[in-house]
Amino acid sequence: MIHGGESFVALSEGLQNALAACGGVTRELRTDRLSAASRNRDGSYALDITPRYQALCAHYGLTPSRNNRGVAHENGIVEAPHGHVKRRLEQKLLLRGSCDFDEPAEYGELLAEVFSALNAPRQRRYEQELEHLMGLPAFRFADYELLTARVRSTSTIEVRQVIYSVPPTLIGRQVTVRLHHDRLIVYLGSDWVCQLPRAYGTGSHGPRAWCIDLEHLIDGLRAKPRALLHCRYQRHLFPDQHWWNFWQRLLASGDRDAAARLMVEALYVAVRVASFALVLAFLQQAQQRQTLTLSHLQQRFRVPPRRTALPDPVIPQHLLASYDHLLPGAPLSSCGSGAAAAAQTAQAGAVPQPLAAARSAG
Repeated sequence: MIHGGESFVALSEGLQNALAACGGVTRELRTDRLSAASRNRDGSYALDITPRYQALCAHYGLTPSRNNRGVAHENGIVEAPHGHVKRRLEQKLLLRGSCDFDEPAEYGELLAEVFSALNAPRQRRYEQELEHLMGLPAFRFADYELLTARVRSTSTIEVRQVIYSVPPTLIGRQVTVRLHHDRLIVYLGSDWVCQLPRAYGTGSHGPRAWCIDLEHLIDGLRAKPRALLHCRYQRHLFPDQHWWNFWQRLLASGDRDAAARLMVEALYVAVRVASFALVLAFLQQAQQRQTLTLSHLQQRFRVPPRRTALPDPVIPQHLLASYDHLLPGAPLSSCGSGAAAAAQTAQAGAVPQPLAAARSAG
């Protein structure tokens, strides 16, 4: 299952998964003229192959080959079964009654069922081929791209014109991103930080898509709830259409600032305290009864109000005369002595520190 086209990353991961499933490596790897493997220029194929694809084949001891330009039927033994797979998959989707899936893994299970039925008659020939496979290398080839990104003040990074949210502890730091065809893995130095689903979009100007995890942003948003009104990715902060519709009704009620404070607190409760379904049911019922307030929400879920800023500490200023005894040759009496000096120090709030003792000779 490929996300975002036939990239080299997708080719590398799919090929290595297939070889691992077979438990061995063939001696030749036959492809069409896909751009992830070759530049498709006239001339020698050895010079036309991309360096990354050449390194992948060398890692597994594969001899790469491809069909000639404009002679697609040379790969007919592959293209014909591929057509059968697409027709069987289409029939499965018709019997299912829908092409919509909640999770990619659910679609992957359907594909595995189709391939299993298609490969069943070929099991004997497959077992015969296993005897001639070469052994797998000890390690997989890299099936990702390495990128670096700077975390913005909004706790987001931009990768291939897509905005992703990351934990706020990374703000201002440079992170390393392993870009797979279906996910991103973020590292700070050599430490794993988080894994994000990869998003794709269409658009030539500005970000193509957004991938926002509310858990990354909710604490900062709670500190400044009015930011919800002007957030560029406002729509992506809400878990589903029901929450978005409720937010639109709140905005239409009049006070936008109060609506923002209430909605941000509700999202905070849903992320940190209860579930999204439970909080939304409470909001809808309270709105129907006309009892929906910020304090009512906090009391219902026992959420303490947002902490206010701590008062500035009061630090008493000491007297500058207390530094006089540090000057070479200055008499100790310059800053006072006895009870008067102690009273002066106590009044200034300074704590006298002992001087380092001189190193003894010998």
